[in-house]
Amino acid sequence: MKIRIGTRGSKLAIVQCEWVRDRIREHNPSAEVELVRIKTKGDKILDSPLSKIGGKGLFVKEIEEALLEKRIDLAVHSMKDVPAELPEGLTLAAFPERENPHDVLVSIDDVPLTGLSRGARVGTSSLRRAAQVLHQRPDLEIVPLRGNVDTRLKKLHRGDFEAVILAAAGMTRLGLKDEISHIMTTREILPAIGQGALGLEVRSDDRAVIDLLSPMNHPPTEVAVRAERAFLKRLEGGCQVPIAGFARLNGDELFLEGMVAELDGSVLLRDEIRGNGEKAEEMGAGLAERLISGGAGEILGRIYGRDEER
Repeated sequence: MKIRIGTRGSKLAIVQCEWVRDRIREHNPSAEVELVRIKTKGDKILDSPLSKIGGKGLFVKEIEEALLEKRIDLAVHSMKDVPAELPEGLTLAAFPERENPHDVLVSIDDVPLTGLSRGARVGTSSLRRAAQVLHQRPDLEIVPLRGNVDTRLKKLHRGDFEAVILAAAGMTRLGLKDEISHIMTTREILPAIGQGALGLEVRSDDRAVIDLLSPMNHPPTEVAVRAERAFLKRLEGGCQVPIAGFARLNGDELFLEGMVAELDGSVLLRDEIRGNGEKAEEMGAGLAERLISGGAGEILGRIYGRDEER
């Protein structure tokens, strides 16, 4: 059996795909697995924040097209990059066990967010991270930062910033845990939808590949990510909006937190919900409704309106 895995060309994406490749070989030693590198729109445009590029699926669209055209058989995505709605004919077949979902701060003086001096430059192109940082520390300067993890760390160490915010999962997978100054709690910065989780996307009718991937699925991760994605879908969110959501399953009980904020962090709305994990998607949509009725609808309307004017 030959499996072609579509992947972005970044070091992190390759590491993630190699991990999936090795798991496939563990369960099916006779499988022949090939990695196919595909450049996405998000990889091609590096001189502009994602929020200004516009559109959804900036890091997955070209890979999904390759799946639909049968140029590849499997796509390995960072779930935080995957839009809430998939193209017709594709499905997420498995969710391996989630890596650390938190954000981390890497700072020159090895201090947490509270230890940064007034006016310190913090690098991130995530509106979600920027809004939550500014809500706590409006005296800090948020500076747009794109590029892979190595590029971001190089810019930090050459003095472009006093600190940068990155995902713990990427740092761990790349063997860079020693660089981390502070792991942020969900009270400090609520993670992106699906952060730390991988999603294995295939054609819906490809039963052979779906069956091959089933041993890799981690049900608690799947339940949590499906709740978060239902929350995102109801809010019609993308990278242009400061939206965050994080779910965790404890036995049968699912705990889901959600957030919507103004771009400048001046208003930040958070809420949480608990319920049975079997109702994960209902809970995600329900939490979104609660935030919308609590004022998130007005915030999103202003942001989406501004985006349409551009």
